[in-house]
Amino acid sequence: MKDFKSILADLDQGKFSPIYFLVGEKETFFVDLIANKIEQTVLSEEEKAFNQSILYGKDVSIEDVIGQAKQYPMMAEHRVVIVREAQELMKTIESLSSYVEQPQQSTILVFCVKYKKMDGRLKVTKLLKKDAIYFETKPLYDNQVPQWISETLSASGYSIAPKASEMLVEFLGNNLSLIYKELEKLQYVIPRSTKITPELIEENIGISKDFNSFELNKAIGIKDEVKAQQIVSYFAQNPKHHPLPLTIATLNSFFNKLLRYHALKDKSQYSASKTLGVSPYFVKDYSFAAQKYSMKKSSQAIALIREVDMKSKGVKANQISSGDLLKELLVKLMR
Repeated sequence: MKDFKSILADLDQGKFSPIYFLVGEKETFFVDLIANKIEQTVLSEEEKAFNQSILYGKDVSIEDVIGQAKQYPMMAEHRVVIVREAQELMKTIESLSSYVEQPQQSTILVFCVKYKKMDGRLKVTKLLKKDAIYFETKPLYDNQVPQWISETLSASGYSIAPKASEMLVEFLGNNLSLIYKELEKLQYVIPRSTKITPELIEENIGISKDFNSFELNKAIGIKDEVKAQQIVSYFAQNPKHHPLPLTIATLNSFFNKLLRYHALKDKSQYSASKTLGVSPYFVKDYSFAAQKYSMKKSSQAIALIREVDMKSKGVKANQISSGDLLKELLVKLMR
């Protein structure tokens, strides 16, 4: 089973398969990316009028799809048939088996299956994995997204600072579609070969380079109470972009990783980065924090964070605001 990079590389080189079966049970970005690449690049605009069909699973049957796929191209080398929302055809997907065994070589047939998983026991699934380009995308974990951002930008001639990548992940999560759209905006306004910095992210996307969870972790780690309180106040004024549950989760993650850092025998940048699942750029934050928080204090910090989490949900608390809860937590953590 090929990965998306290999598939895209083959498409760029004009190496096409008669069938692409793209499955995204939880992450659909790569399904759309590959399908859109085929839709936009295989045929010229003139050829598309007679040789490209975009079908929707809820409107057609497998027989309709096969009928379209068996047609010959007109004044073009290929015919392209893309079936979007193909998950709607899963009840009758076994009927595709005979076509998979003998596909029309001049047709590029693309199935886009979203939010469903193929049954590996089916004959058609086994045939697709054996004779077609079968691609099943898996969601990236948050700590894998910065690397993906870097690789995506590198392919377009850009580079990005580690902190800038982390800012995007904090603001947009691991929603690759949203991140990709923001990267496209950046590439539209920033010249190629530019290194994308936190300042450029702040200027063009509106994410603060100074008031974010990573800066809060850093301030807490070095016990800079003034800076930490400034960031918390900013969060309280911007609850939409900095909801309390997300801040609590980030702080909890920071101190859990700090505990793991304490336990490391090899605290070199590369080893610690790999074990903690963070960019090498952020290892120094854990090194500094380890000097301020022992393993015992790190464990106590986690207990305090969990206590605030419970209070935020109404347990043993009388409608305390998010900002006040965080300010109370900072005092307990850093004094």
